[in-house]
Amino acid sequence: MTDTEGRAAARHGAGLKAWLPAIRPKTLGLSVSPVLLGTVLGATGQPEWHWLPALAALLAAMAIQVGTNLHNDAADYLKGTDTPDRLGPSRASALGLIDPQRVKQAALAAFTVAFLLGIYLVVWGGWPILLLGVASLLAGSAYSGGPWPISESPLGEMFVWMFFGLGAVGGSYYLQTGRLDVEVLPPAAALGSFAAAVLVVNNYRDRYTDAQAGRKTLAVLMSPAASCLEYSLLMLTPFLLPGVLWREQGIAWLLLPALAAALYLSSRIWRLPHGRELNGLLAATARFQLLFSLLFCVQLFLGG
Repeated sequence: MTDTEGRAAARHGAGLKAWLPAIRPKTLGLSVSPVLLGTVLGATGQPEWHWLPALAALLAAMAIQVGTNLHNDAADYLKGTDTPDRLGPSRASALGLIDPQRVKQAALAAFTVAFLLGIYLVVWGGWPILLLGVASLLAGSAYSGGPWPISESPLGEMFVWMFFGLGAVGGSYYLQTGRLDVEVLPPAAALGSFAAAVLVVNNYRDRYTDAQAGRKTLAVLMSPAASCLEYSLLMLTPFLLPGVLWREQGIAWLLLPALAAALYLSSRIWRLPHGRELNGLLAATARFQLLFSLLFCVQLFLGG
């Protein structure tokens, strides 16, 4: 059997194990964390929790994340930027596990699920949720697609900060309260900053291959030291925001372990060699974002 025939056979018989590299379940924490934090921020102090819109928002966010991952998997392969020799985790299309057209169809199905859930959320939350939902779907599909993919530009970190921070946390808060308050902005900005740090590691790892493919990410445009500094700032400066570590009630003691973890991760990026060794830091940064969200929520339950 030739290599081409083998890849075709693998695509034909693709099962769940073959789809996992395309779905990238380890990234789902990036979409779960802001919905969780925004929901708890809005629900604490309220007479009742609105569980159904919270669950719909969580599922919609996960569907958009899965759809974006699937779209990236197929689009990057079709453009020639992903190969079986890529430094990052393996991709289904690049490995020949699944036909990229099937991956694109699955991405459309995930976006459709998010759209249908969004209809309910719009009925519940009104036009602000409609605007946020449309913007999220457009951003998810445009991240690796369209004439000016966000993933190939210096704007990737800003978009991640906006949608995984301000948008997702603020939108989830709004679904619980029907309003937006200034006190939501610091934790939302912090969570978005940590999500952007995940992208920094990804782009820092891929800066050489991205440059060869003509991408213009910040990691390509800046020096390696500047990328390390960007990561450190995104991981540490959120703790200086009012209402994060320092609050009117005093220090949020439960966030001190998160600060220690941020300091440790920030030091690692300066010491790790370039290449696949950065995959561990990328996964650890994604886990850190979820840890921060959970600790912040527990602190809120404790009244701090």
